[in-house]
Amino acid sequence: MSPAPESRWTAARLADTAAEIVAAQEPAPIVQAGHPVLRMKALPFDGQLDDALLNALIEVMRRTMHAAPGVGLAAPQIGLPLRLAVIEDMWATDEDVVRVRARTPLPFFALVNPGYVPVGDERAEFYEGCLSVPGYTAVVRRHARIEARWTTPAGARRTSEFSGWQARIVQHETDHLGGTLYLDKAEIRSLSTNEEYSARWAHPTPEAAARELGF
Repeated sequence: MSPAPESRWTAARLADTAAEIVAAQEPAPIVQAGHPVLRMKALPFDGQLDDALLNALIEVMRRTMHAAPGVGLAAPQIGLPLRLAVIEDMWATDEDVVRVRARTPLPFFALVNPGYVPVGDERAEFYEGCLSVPGYTAVVRRHARIEARWTTPAGARRTSEFSGWQARIVQHETDHLGGTLYLDKAEIRSLSTNEEYSARWAHPTPEAAARELGF
């Protein structure tokens, strides 16, 4: 049996790759679907990067997320299989979208070694996309409320409940760290190009798309 791909990522290789990303002094290229790093189980962070390098990497991830633009970015999306993600959602949206999707502002923060569990049985279905799968969007049924646990870059442990769109973002980014893309969980018949979505299905809920596309 061949060793898991992530086993080839030594601490030194992780640190060297992170240093190369930081040294570029610009938003990092976003890895696209089909690259093996997006299918690896990211390695837990346990000090492979020193504090200065970790914080510099997080800053590059923040700039990359903003430039894309997006509301979250996981380290594998810039070619580094490490359990690290950044999140921020301060986008102004339509009032109906805010209400139906429970989308409230989420200030920037970084999650080290995050995980989540559902709170209750409620699920919510909405279109979402991914910076590593550009040009497409699909409906994903996700937990409406979760409890997330992570460590801050400074080493403090955090536990918090998220609901609505915030819960969706945390789930999406944490899934990346397990080698899962949103399309793995999507209603595949809902898959639309961004152009078709904008022309036909850009409503607060996917009900019309479900009727017409048969999902």
